[in-house]
Formats: sequence, C-alpha cells, structure tokens
Amino acid sequence: MNPETENTLQILRSGEWCHCISPEISAILLDCEEKCFRLNNLPPSSADERRTIIKRLLGKIGNHFIIHSPFHCDFGTNITIGENFIANFNLTILDETRVTIGDNVFIGPNVSIYTVTHALDISQRNEGLMQARPVTIGNNVWVCGNCVILPGVSIGEGCVIGAGSVVTRDIPPHTLAVGNPCRPLRPITEADKISATGIR
Repeated sequence: MNPETENTLQILRSGEWCHCISPEISAILLDCEEKCFRLNNLPPSSADERRTIIKRLLGKIGNHFIIHSPFHCDFGTNITIGENFIANFNLTILDETRVTIGDNVFIGPNVSIYTVTHALDISQRNEGLMQARPVTIGNNVWVCGNCVILPGVSIGEGCVIGAGSVVTRDIPPHTLAVGNPCRPLRPITEADKISATGIR
C-alpha cells in the first residue's frame, strides 16, 4: 500500500471527512470481496477451509465461532471479534473503521452494521467524500434478526436488541431495546430467567 493510500485510510478511521475514491482503495475492497465470495461459495462441510478464510479476512477473531454464509464486509481488517461468536445468515459489516464485538455475542439473520456515511451534498457525495465512526458491541449481546446498527453506536454488555430495530444511538448495558429508532424498553434482570419448571 502506498503512503498516500495509507494516510487516506488513517484519516477515514479517525472519523474525519475525506475523499476515499482511488484505484488502490478499490483494489483493497475488491480483494476483500473476493475472500467473501470464496467463503460464501464453500459448503458448510468445508469447515477448515472456511475457518482459514475467516481468520485471514478479519482483523481478529476468537478460536470459537460460527459465521453462516452469506457474510459480507468491506475491508475485514477493521473487525475485531471475541470468543463464542455466532452470526446467522446474511451478516453485512461495512467496516471503514473499527467494529469491535465482544465475547458471547449472538447475531440474528439479516443484520447490517455500518460505520460509514456519505456527504449529503450531491457533488461532494459523487466525489467520494465520506466519514466513518466506530461501532462497539459489548460482551453477551444478542442482536436479533433484521437489525441495522448505524455509525458511531455502542451497545452495552448484556443487551438484547429486538428484531427489526434500527440502532441510531448508544444502548446502556443490560437493556432490552427495540424499535426504529431503537430505544431502551426496560432493564434485563433476574426476573427474566426462565424457571426450572419451565424447562423440559
């Protein structure tokens, strides 16, 4: 990677507005897309090969994980994931800057995590002016199906994000949050435990 491209990507990761259309950045995105394509065209039975691609694709991931295909990301290298990660079908992560996911995180199907936003002005948007802000998902979080997590959001430890939510702002720890825009509904407490008599 040439110094100019590295500098541009550093500016993007820092959260500042920058112009990010260039042949080299396009080549980096294409390389990531190729890895995702190979992953998504392997059968589940090719577990070792799938695991190898995922380890090479992402910045860091724990030793115990399940990522169902299809899976898509932009760079991959900006994604850090902890242990015991489960991602259902069709997880998309636009990781123009850091996406940090903790331990014991469940992601439902059709979830999208976005770090990047484009200029509202037409001419600036067409010139490639964009900004990226990091996303953080704490330990022991369950993001239900069809959720969208927007740039700059932090989801606290132990949260459950209800299906179809659009997360536009931070969610405090140990909270059940739902809706569009996603809002805290109530704390998750010991009262939410399923009693032994209700388990067969």
